[in-house]
Amino acid sequence: MSSDWPLVRLGDHVDSCLGKMLDAKKNKGMPQQYLGNSNVRWGTFDLVDLAEMKFELHEEERYSLHPGDLVVCEGGEPGRCAIWTGSPGMKIQKALHRIRPKDTLDNYYLFYWFCLAAKTGTLEPYFTGTTIKHLTGKAITALEVPLPPVSIQRSIVDILKSLDDRITLLRETNATLEAIAQALFKSWFVDFDPVRAKMQGRAPEGIDEDTVALFPDAFEESELGAVPRGWRTAEFGEILELTKGCSYKGDGLSEFNGAYMFNLGCFNAHRIFATQKVKRYTGDYKPHHEVVAGDLIIANTDMTQSREILGRPVFVPDGMTPGFISHHVFRVKVKVGETRQAEALRAFIFFALQQNSFRERAIGFATGTTVLALPAAAVLGSPICLPTEQTLEKFSDVVRPIFQKIRENEKQADLFSDARDTLLPRLISGQLRLPEAQAELEAVDAV
Repeated sequence: MSSDWPLVRLGDHVDSCLGKMLDAKKNKGMPQQYLGNSNVRWGTFDLVDLAEMKFELHEEERYSLHPGDLVVCEGGEPGRCAIWTGSPGMKIQKALHRIRPKDTLDNYYLFYWFCLAAKTGTLEPYFTGTTIKHLTGKAITALEVPLPPVSIQRSIVDILKSLDDRITLLRETNATLEAIAQALFKSWFVDFDPVRAKMQGRAPEGIDEDTVALFPDAFEESELGAVPRGWRTAEFGEILELTKGCSYKGDGLSEFNGAYMFNLGCFNAHRIFATQKVKRYTGDYKPHHEVVAGDLIIANTDMTQSREILGRPVFVPDGMTPGFISHHVFRVKVKVGETRQAEALRAFIFFALQQNSFRERAIGFATGTTVLALPAAAVLGSPICLPTEQTLEKFSDVVRPIFQKIRENEKQADLFSDARDTLLPRLISGQLRLPEAQAELEAVDAV
């Protein structure tokens, strides 16, 4: 990574420390939560289900994080890092380095340098190990980092962080929008809140009179228990068909050319649209493997043991044509024409596949040991309570603009992400000076 700035030895500009070893003999003191390798993501932390370890009083300062500390993975994906912004005192385990920059080095500048170094392979020569790679404490101190004056470091950070902050805001907005849609589905089709309100003589909250009229005012018994009167119980197989995707050849994969292949990677996290990990493929595939914008697809395989991916649904986004699915994916075809009702059914199925009842079924029907598979029959045989056509279409009318806004925000976030990734190497290297970078940032804002 060439640079117009002087290269310095990182160890001369930071105080670094490896976390505490998990050693039963040294496991003394008070139990406290700590961060392990799996808790550190690029730029953020996963703080769900933190483990505990005992720390003695004399270990407090050494293994505690201060706000602003950079936490770097020693193994797994060596170099992956995030800046701790939580309360003081969170502990770290040996799989992590705590890096505390001195006055000559801005912590966010160093974070962005690690992001760039990981992408460009700059860290690779410093790794030890072959099968399992590590970034040792000795290697951390030996890293060579371009060091502009602190004032310029902070100006670089201002530009890059402004883009990241906007990306974060868009993602948070999307999470809120999706939560609204999820809550509406649960209220209407799981808890049956409008029906219960009418039974009690109340006006359902947040629903206009025309929508209220679509719901009955009583329940009736079914094999699924009490369901709204006039709604019917069925199985998914009565309203949809599943098509398994194409078994592709590795030599057909391409970085930039060919059709868009929606594969298992597209389901690696919860999302509405399959915008991540989409591959390009120049090989052959059959017409019945093709998908278009708005199609609903489901993961039928899980390479992990968490079973969270099995049966996970996503929509095919716009802007990725031609497209097709790999053999790890099912395409959902609803058994009605391409009409307003078809769109409504796809929206209903998308949310229904995320409910606990189906999630438990998908887990229970999984086959295999190392690689888990979800048989099509497990999906098609899943019982559901089907609302009336008018109620389904009303739900679709409500969530359609929510989905559209989420997709717009994703596109805007991608634009900011591309701009950041373009500016990052040129700013860190000094090849792009701040006035020019600011002008490019303003051009992105104008789009």
